[in-house]
Amino acid sequence: MTTRLIKALLLFMLTSFLLISCSETDPIMKDIRRQGKLIVLTFNSPTTYYLGSGDVPTGFEYDLTKALADALGVEVEYKIADNIEDMLSAINNGDGHIAAAGLTRTDAREVNYLFGSDYKTIQQQVVCHRKSKTPKDINDLLTRSILIISESSYQEALLEQQASYPELQWQTTSELSTEQVLEKLVKREIDCTVVDSNIFSLNHRYYPSLKVAFPFSEKQSLAWVLPSESAAFKQYIADWFAKVENNAILNIINERYYGYVDMFDFYNNHVFLKRIKTRLPKYESAFREVSEQYQVPWTLLAAQSYQESHWNAGARSHTGVRGLMMLTQTTAKAMGIKKRTDPMQSIKGGAKYLSKMLKRVPEDVAAEDRIWFALAAYNVGFGHLLDARKLARDLGKSPSTWHDIKEVFPLLSHKKYYKKLKYGYARGSEPVKYIDRIRYYQDVLVNALVTG
Repeated sequence: MTTRLIKALLLFMLTSFLLISCSETDPIMKDIRRQGKLIVLTFNSPTTYYLGSGDVPTGFEYDLTKALADALGVEVEYKIADNIEDMLSAINNGDGHIAAAGLTRTDAREVNYLFGSDYKTIQQQVVCHRKSKTPKDINDLLTRSILIISESSYQEALLEQQASYPELQWQTTSELSTEQVLEKLVKREIDCTVVDSNIFSLNHRYYPSLKVAFPFSEKQSLAWVLPSESAAFKQYIADWFAKVENNAILNIINERYYGYVDMFDFYNNHVFLKRIKTRLPKYESAFREVSEQYQVPWTLLAAQSYQESHWNAGARSHTGVRGLMMLTQTTAKAMGIKKRTDPMQSIKGGAKYLSKMLKRVPEDVAAEDRIWFALAAYNVGFGHLLDARKLARDLGKSPSTWHDIKEVFPLLSHKKYYKKLKYGYARGSEPVKYIDRIRYYQDVLVNALVTG
């Protein structure tokens, strides 16, 4: 029996013991066992829970609560609330076992609600339109129109500031989502809003005309809200969070959603959005057709192509790679491609090669990370991917998650490490940047297609 299997078995036994012991006295644990499911109250948003490609549930809170449900050995059901007030009322009324929606722990809320363990640090930010005169402090907000989400931590912060700045005014809404408030800001129907840093970092790429004016709070923590009578359940969650932090599960989920969003560049983002309308239509049908053949999302192929050539079919680099997918002569020949500058042939060649790499990715690699491993092999070579996995093992990291391999890859350019590896030196930072950009472009493309 392998060490990993023994650890997994011990973790399962400990989890089962905790579940049974807690369930004897805790009404929430009893209810979870009785129903065989964990009921999660959340929002429908990019930072919490939404249906992604193929209507598959995704989102930071989805992944985190699904991991908890798996540890509990139960199914999970998601109930979508319309606003914060309804959600907090629902959790106190016993309509769910967890309210997981990027909720900020505040002194005022802790008077009325039971919070679980902290899992992410954020900061409130004042966000305004890039073309407006940027406010530097609260004094500059006194003459601005501000719209925020009602019953939010932003409202608490504004009320605290109003004690010192009586002229500070704002409007609240329980009908609009944070994303819809940001859209009103894009249209300049309001001057500014207040939003958590994690929410803005995810949405900034969709709304490049917005910018952060200044921080509006100290660092704060996000945490789940639990039913009032759930002391043992709260302790179970605290113990579980300690385990997932030690096992890097929380870091892996965090990287999955936030690991590449900080690469925002206003000019590049603006140009990309423009080219989605001017260049992509010429090749979209080809991306879609090839996608069906090789079972790779067409938006991923399009994002990869943009990273390679900026959707320029005649592109050519100083190293001789050419076309939409910037294929080498050797790769093109191996993939049966005769003319690299032909859009359909180039896309087919790139997709076929990516599919080939995907099939070679070892079976132990996490399902959601396999495509990143394949893209890394596509970019830097399969041999260097194998070296990165070996180095990860040597350094006590996981060779099966992109979170850890992403940290290891840059070390392949350090003689201390590459001299001991089979395939030697590699510009290890390149595949990391390559994949971050592709993920970024794909997210922006998908959002642009949805919003029109």
